[in-house]
Amino acid sequence: MITLPLFPLSAHILPQGRMALRIFEPRYVRMVKNACATQTGFGVCMLNAKGDKERNEHIHVVGTHVKVIDFDMLDDGLLGITVEGDKCFNIEQVVTEHDGLRVGQCIWSEVWQPESKTDSALVRQRLIDIFNKYPEIKDLYPEPRFDDPLWVVYRWLELLPVSAEKKQQLMIQRDYVKTVEYLTQLVK
Repeated sequence: MITLPLFPLSAHILPQGRMALRIFEPRYVRMVKNACATQTGFGVCMLNAKGDKERNEHIHVVGTHVKVIDFDMLDDGLLGITVEGDKCFNIEQVVTEHDGLRVGQCIWSEVWQPESKTDSALVRQRLIDIFNKYPEIKDLYPEPRFDDPLWVVYRWLELLPVSAEKKQQLMIQRDYVKTVEYLTQLVK
């Protein structure tokens, strides 16, 4: 079991994914300072709109451990950071600290294993098209890994305009082939 400070968001990040964040709440400033000082990172989790916040059910159970790879003071005086996903975890329990920071007792998730017989060529090509169309996404990845099928699937799960519940369902099922089939149907 590992203990991770949690940063709930409406968006999600997966392993090898990158995300730019603006940090302004004191609890998250404390979390980022500690993560940088100790080089330990923190967990990013998706918000559950149907969950009870008082009982910490407003955070979905699958999250991703991230590390800060860059930071800067933004023009508006806020702290800007770029994080990169490391590995996924499942939250077993959440406690709330004195300043409102949620901390999870977590276990690492199994890593998907791509299957060579799975045809992900269309999914790969559509992701390349998105990177070419949206420079703000492309700029996050100086060395995109389009030849890595797992990297491609993870980027799609981050970008998909589907509900947090659907993304959680796809990540929990742990079936890479079904996820590729789902993505292929979406991008046709």
